[in-house]
Amino acid sequence: MPIKQSFCSPCFTNDQVDFNRICQAAAQIGYSAVEWWARNEAFTDQVAIAKQYGLSVASMCGHQSLTAGLNDPAEHDSIVAELTESIRLAVEHGIPNLICFSGNRREGQTDAQAIEACASCLTRVIPAAEKAGVTLNMELLNSKVDHPGYQADHTAWGVAVCQRVCSPNFKLLYDIYHMQIMEGDVIRTIQDNISWIGHLHTAGNPGRRDLDQTQELYFPAICHAIHASGFGGYIAHEFRPKSDPIMALKAAFEQCKSD
Repeated sequence: MPIKQSFCSPCFTNDQVDFNRICQAAAQIGYSAVEWWARNEAFTDQVAIAKQYGLSVASMCGHQSLTAGLNDPAEHDSIVAELTESIRLAVEHGIPNLICFSGNRREGQTDAQAIEACASCLTRVIPAAEKAGVTLNMELLNSKVDHPGYQADHTAWGVAVCQRVCSPNFKLLYDIYHMQIMEGDVIRTIQDNISWIGHLHTAGNPGRRDLDQTQELYFPAICHAIHASGFGGYIAHEFRPKSDPIMALKAAFEQCKSD
């Protein structure tokens, strides 16, 4: 089977291309799914529009705060409540993945203590996720350019949280753009850690733009390696198009075809 491609809709909608149009175009191109970052008043309508064009909803954010996240015990009650509601909605709408965030580094907290804090929060909701068949994916983000202070900024740290939680329903969202900035060696890292990866995002580096000849990542090879690993999840495009979003989506789809 070819790799399953998705796209983050907020990156590809504008005054000329609304959610309905981008879903219609994506389905015609060959995309199998769409995703967004946050629930809003249009959530139910957006799910219906996506399904109208035969698109699944691959993922959405399970809780909202990126900087005050799983590593902060003071946030655990609110995050558990948010994730519990998100799991319910994921079941209702057939969404297999929810995104969660480590939060920013906290003064006086060691890496090991932060791992334990994340695991402590996650173990409160993992039974519900396992029962529902929903995977919680902690996103790996760069702390060098876009998210100063973010803790889950290296694959090894994220894997340590996965090992501590020890559930098939908690994995990593491996963002290729972010991890290229922080550690590079993308193909080897994906291959070595594919069992811990539940979802992937793309974008060109530098600039978080189109997957074209102006950036340093070669996505045909990356996606070939992902496909060869046996990965069965989604790879979603999360870049800001330089010009026409539909043409950018089509070009990205061709770059990442693995068959």
